[in-house]
Amino acid sequence: MLIALVLAYVALTVAIGLIAARYVQTSKDYLVAGRSLPLYINMATVFATWFGAETVLSVSAEFAKGGLNAVPADPFGASCALIFVALFFAKVFYRMDLLTIGDFYHKRYGKAVEVITSVAIVASYLGWTSAQLTALGLVIAVLSGGTIELNQAILMGAGVVVFYTIFGGMWSIALTDLLQTVVIVVGLLFVALNVADLAGGVGKVLEAASEADRFSFWPTGDGAEWLAFAAAWMTMALGSIPQQDVFQRVTSARNERTAVRGTLYGAIAYFCFAFVPMFIAYSAIVIDAETIKLFESEDAREVQRILPDLILAKTPLWAQALFFGALLSAILSTASGALLAPTALFTENVLRPFNPRMSDRQMLVTLRVVLVVFSLCALMFALNSRSTMYEMVQNAYKVTLAGALVPLAAGVFWRRATTQGALVSVFAGLSVWILSELIDPEALIPPQFNGLFASVVGMVAGSLAPQVIEQQGGHDEVERAMAKAT
Repeated sequence: MLIALVLAYVALTVAIGLIAARYVQTSKDYLVAGRSLPLYINMATVFATWFGAETVLSVSAEFAKGGLNAVPADPFGASCALIFVALFFAKVFYRMDLLTIGDFYHKRYGKAVEVITSVAIVASYLGWTSAQLTALGLVIAVLSGGTIELNQAILMGAGVVVFYTIFGGMWSIALTDLLQTVVIVVGLLFVALNVADLAGGVGKVLEAASEADRFSFWPTGDGAEWLAFAAAWMTMALGSIPQQDVFQRVTSARNERTAVRGTLYGAIAYFCFAFVPMFIAYSAIVIDAETIKLFESEDAREVQRILPDLILAKTPLWAQALFFGALLSAILSTASGALLAPTALFTENVLRPFNPRMSDRQMLVTLRVVLVVFSLCALMFALNSRSTMYEMVQNAYKVTLAGALVPLAAGVFWRRATTQGALVSVFAGLSVWILSELIDPEALIPPQFNGLFASVVGMVAGSLAPQVIEQQGGHDEVERAMAKAT
């Protein structure tokens, strides 16, 4: 019965995604839903995309294992990223009327910077997308009772997401996200109340977590622990800013005010609701102390079974249906966005510059082909990774922190930033980060710190030095956008 209910929900999601394809007439419809989303849908797309598999399964498990101190990146860093975008970037992005974040790099610095930063951002999506596909496979494997092996389940789940995203693009994501937001909120709240009863009440769960020191947030160890803590927060809070999925939600809004408010409200909603799965996960330990043995598994992914195993073993059918419905909603909404974002960026800013005469019809076909290719790459990553989803997402944002953040921020807020400075910044940031990872990934100074510092130095030195590389683009359009925004 549970499997039938889950399959019915997946079928409904696919149907809505296919219905949304009717609204797609141009590539602009496919990429940013025609810039027409009202506030409630815009906020839902921000919340549903951010509230992914790692929030429900992996962040909650990390909290159950190590407390708030173990999750500085998500939800704390993730929420800060959305707030930073809403306050400092949303108005400029919306006013510049861009299709992708790569278009900003093109207008500010020219084609070379556009292509290089776009490739870096696309590469960062492999980890995040793979995390969602892994989660979808985990759900299918758990529901099958072990008859379907995890890797087979990942393949099946990927097929579903690709099928409904490939036709409707951002319109499919927007309409399904609205449904999925409702299911996530209602489903997890009811499940949390039911699990709390099994654990002896909300108070007992909170008391047990407090006694186990799970509410301590700040590091208590030496400088190395503080650096690791800061690096985790910074990687998510700053590395998430130069991302196409965030940009896409800003520019899909029907007006500038909606772009800012939708992102800000989505951030607040995400931060508050991210604690619900944490509560459910720690309830699992209160209900059954044997659950903690999952932390000892050699396969780090096993710890993510805490919630699914608890729900299947201890709750009635209605609670199981609500939980898995909410979980699938979180996964599907985030996975579809994680597929479309790099697809849009690679097609518009890597392929199109080499074929500027591409018609809109050719653009739509190319977008769908690239989506399938990227999905296959993410699948290979997911099938060969043994990291938790939390780790996969963290690693993804190191790329953009080191290679794309500084050119973006300098391009908006520093008039003297040049094409040469941006190129030096990208190459210095990525090179130093990669080299640091290869030499000693566990060094006292985290590798992404080194990459970010090198990126800043590269931007300043490259922009102030004699300009060997010809300047392309400029700050005038950014200034006009900022002036209009004020």
